[in-house]
Amino acid sequence: MSKKLQITLKRSVIGSNAAQRATVRGLGLRRINHTRVLENTPAVRGMVKKVIHLVDVSEVEVG
Repeated sequence: MSKKLQITLKRSVIGSNAAQRATVRGLGLRRINHTRVLENTPAVRGMVKKVIHLVDVSEVEVG
């Protein structure tokens, strides 16, 4: 079993700068309450850290 990150966009990207909007788009999030399950890699964790004020993150077990 591997651990993955469940990332949900909880706040609008309106009013955020272009880099943050691009990061949210790079995570594959399109609209509020959209959820993606992504690999727990350093690259993904770095992207989440840049937009942590816009998203909710939790670890999930995928088996």
